Amino acid sequence: MPITDSVKAFVEHGFVERDGAPDGPLAGLTFALKDLFDLAGAATGAGNPDWLASHAVPTETAPVAELLLAAGARLVGKTHTDEIAWSLNGENAHYGTPENVAAPGRIPGGSSSGSAAATAAALVDFAIGTDTGGSVRLPASYCGIFGIRPTHGRVPLDRAVPLAPSYDTAGWFARDAKVLARVGAVLLGPRKAPAAPTRLLIADDMFSRADDATRLALASEVERAKALFGTIEHVEAAGDQAADWRNVFRVIQSAEAWALHRDWVLRVKPRFGSGVKERFEAASQIGDDEISAAKALREKIRARMEALVTPGTILLLPTVPGVAPKRETPEAELNVFRAKALEMLSPAGHAGMPQISLPAAKVDGLPVGLSMVAARGQDEALLELAAAWAAG
Repeated sequence: MPITDSVKAFVEHGFVERDGAPDGPLAGLTFALKDLFDLAGAATGAGNPDWLASHAVPTETAPVAELLLAAGARLVGKTHTDEIAWSLNGENAHYGTPENVAAPGRIPGGSSSGSAAATAAALVDFAIGTDTGGSVRLPASYCGIFGIRPTHGRVPLDRAVPLAPSYDTAGWFARDAKVLARVGAVLLGPRKAPAAPTRLLIADDMFSRADDATRLALASEVERAKALFGTIEHVEAAGDQAADWRNVFRVIQSAEAWALHRDWVLRVKPRFGSGVKERFEAASQIGDDEISAAKALREKIRARMEALVTPGTILLLPTVPGVAPKRETPEAELNVFRAKALEMLSPAGHAGMPQISLPAAKVDGLPVGLSMVAARGQDEALLELAAAWAAG
C-alpha cells in the first residue's frame, strides 16, 4: 500500500515500494531512501529537475538499498534532498520543504531533509541519508531523532550521486537507538566489536559555539553521559582554528564538487536555487594553490583528531549551535548559522570519524542534539553507547 505522505517528505517520482526478504534481522521494519541513491526502475532526481530530466532511469540498485532489502526491511519510497546534496537547510527551491513535526514552522535541515522528516513523523522506522558536511547529524538534531555519520568508507556509496567523495558518507536516522543499531549491524558488516570506551573528552570550545539556551539545555545530558565513563577530561578540539577548519572543508568540498559536476553544469546549465547556485559559481573559481594548501592543512587536522580521539575515547559536543531556524529565514542569516554549524560538524568529517547525534534535550519545546565522536572504525561502540544513553 502506498505511503500517506503527511509531511511532504517523499519525491513525486519516488513513490515506489520494494519488499524485503521474507525474513532477516530487519524483517518488519520499513525504510525510506534519499533521492541520491539509485533504485532500479525509478528515477534519481538529486533534488534538481534538470538532473532528473538529463539522466536515464537507473537499471541497477544502490548496494546500500540491496543490503537493507536482503535483511528483510521494506522500502516505501524515495525522499527529498537539497540540490546535489549541497545545503544544510532542507529548503528546496524547486520542490519545497518537508515539514519538521518536532519543530513546526521550522526547517528540517538538509540535505537529507526528507529522510529526517519521514523518520521524525513515524512514516518509516528508519531512513537512509548522506552526510558530507553534516547532512545526517544536523537534521537529526533539528528533528529530535538519532542520526549517525559512519566511519568514512565503511558503508558503500556506489550508485549514489556524489558531492565530495573524500567526505561523503551514507548515514541513517531512527527514532529508537535499538533500531539504529540493528540497521548498523547490517550496513557496517561483520567486525569484531570494539571494547567499550572508558574515556570521555568534553570539547569545551565546541560547547562555547552553541548558544546559551542550548548549552543550558544540554548540561544535564552531559552529566548523564559522563556517568557512562570512568575518565572525564575537558579539551579543545579545534580551539581558535575552528574557522580555518571550516574553510578547509569549504575549499576541498567545492573543488571536488566542481570537478565531478563541471561538465554537467556547463552542458545542461541547470537551474539552481539560491545558495546552491552561488556555491557552484564560487567553486568554479577556486585555484590549485588554494586546494593544495587546504589539503595540506587537512592532513594536520586529521593528525590532531587522531591524537585526540584514540580507540576507547569519545569526544562529546553539541551537534549544532541551536534549534532549527524558522522556514524562509533570510539567506544571509542562515549563512551565519551554517558557518557556525560547520565549525562544529567539520572535525569528524576531516578525520573520517564516526559521529552520532542523540535527541538529547529541548529549548522552548524544540529539539537540540548532543553528539559523540569516536575513532575511525569504532562505529559499533557509538551505537552501543547510544543504546546505553537512551536506556539510562
